[in-house]
Amino acid sequence: MNLVTPPEHPFAQFVRILGKGKRGARNLTREEAREAMGMLLDGQAEESQLGAFLMLLRHKEESAEEMAGFAEAVRARLQAPAIQVDLDWPSYAGKKRHLPWFLLAAKALAGSGIRILLHGGGPHTSGRLYSEQLLETLRIPLCRNWSSVEQALNQQQLAFIPLGDWMPQLQRMIDLRNTLGLRSPIHSLARILNPLGARCGLQSIFHPGYQAVHRQASQLLGDTAIVIKGEGGEIEINPDAASHLYGTANGEIWDEEWPAMSAQRHVKPGSLEPAHLGAFWRGEVTDDYGLLTVISTMALALRAQGEPREAAFRRAEQLWAARDQHLL
Repeated sequence: MNLVTPPEHPFAQFVRILGKGKRGARNLTREEAREAMGMLLDGQAEESQLGAFLMLLRHKEESAEEMAGFAEAVRARLQAPAIQVDLDWPSYAGKKRHLPWFLLAAKALAGSGIRILLHGGGPHTSGRLYSEQLLETLRIPLCRNWSSVEQALNQQQLAFIPLGDWMPQLQRMIDLRNTLGLRSPIHSLARILNPLGARCGLQSIFHPGYQAVHRQASQLLGDTAIVIKGEGGEIEINPDAASHLYGTANGEIWDEEWPAMSAQRHVKPGSLEPAHLGAFWRGEVTDDYGLLTVISTMALALRAQGEPREAAFRRAEQLWAARDQHLL
């Protein structure tokens, strides 16, 4: 009989910190979060520990310090070259009520010379339409490595790279969604990573009250960012509702309220038809909701580039009118 007590696994301390009951549990410090995520990324934790860690975080909700520490661990392991990017545009939620109009906004902005990196985690929830499923239809370059990203940005100012091609460990954690039954904090983490250090990161966080936490995490990381409650969880202004912009730049925070653009709410479509996006781009069909959404989302991106709100909307309208309709 072996009477020797087995040693505790090094990762167990982080599970204990999060799960030690209502009185004993606490948030991880930024340093603890960095170390814990580093161990997960380096394969130094057991499967059971990974699941427990993610769900304990999900239950309590991550703090800004935890998110900053996680992001630092990821960035320390990135093998990304220096590529100039204006906007980091994460797309991880998918759309279920409306079409992904934000993709047309990004395409029109790229046509004006703004360099945009899109990245996402692939389809993970049934009933949603994901960016990856529309790349070919909208002629957005799908890149599988940083070299092709740089080439696409130089040629079209727009590139999409799947998370699994630059941080497969995080993609694997996202893919646990159907095993664990809940989205994990990795869905939120992916939005603040800004892997190429773009001039500004755009973020959409759907859950109320969590936008300010994301902004604080970006502030801790020293990033410039704008966080919104985007339509369906994507970076897309809902023209039927007021939008609050949570911004941070140069270590300072700022807030801005954008009123609804429509007096009455639009009726959502009965089904999502991707071909409608191309027809709208080419001017073959009209769509009041789509037009307001595209213009306001473009204005958001221009606001992120430093333009005041009114000027951003005027320029967005000009850029949309001047788009190359033959690109789709």
